[in-house]
Amino acid sequence: MNAISACAICRNPSTVRVHPGCEARLDEGLAALPRLYRELEQHLAPGRRGDSGRSGSRTAPLPVNERVLDLRARGGIEGVVTTWERDARETLGWDPAPFRGDVQQTVDGAVAFLRAQVPWFCDAHEAVFELAQDVRRLRAECEAIVGGEKPPRRIPVACPCGTVLKVTLDTPGVRCPGCERQYGHAEVLQLPMAERSAA
Repeated sequence: MNAISACAICRNPSTVRVHPGCEARLDEGLAALPRLYRELEQHLAPGRRGDSGRSGSRTAPLPVNERVLDLRARGGIEGVVTTWERDARETLGWDPAPFRGDVQQTVDGAVAFLRAQVPWFCDAHEAVFELAQDVRRLRAECEAIVGGEKPPRRIPVACPCGTVLKVTLDTPGVRCPGCERQYGHAEVLQLPMAERSAA
């Protein structure tokens, strides 16, 4: 008889390391990323803010939607999926990923690699929860843009080291880049609000 423990992704009781449904959702989330990456291109033009269309800033707005640009540029979706690919290749002792071309080709290739490794991640990788969280966050952020939803409001909180962390109410956790401390969901929401600098 299999012992009951917690699923590494959803944390619910399980007799296997990762529920088959959680594994399938991880694969589905990865599969959606290349399509969403392509669809984001249609949303590069900035939208109007508020009824007046003014951003409230004294400087001219960028001619593109910054959120979309961040997701489509190197380090956005590409940065997340290539970081996980690099981690898997290093853990497995495999050669580094080949050069794939532009950002879109890199996203496609890294996602194809990760999808092929989903069973291994679910069976053996110690950070499968974090992978699932990253994929869920990216997919939700992209779908919110493509579907026209407003992004969750980012709240500046202060780490004791003095670094300001920008989090949302649904942030699963965050690592402070200043002191490298890892905060879970409840911990990060208990940090004091960062003071606004005088303009």
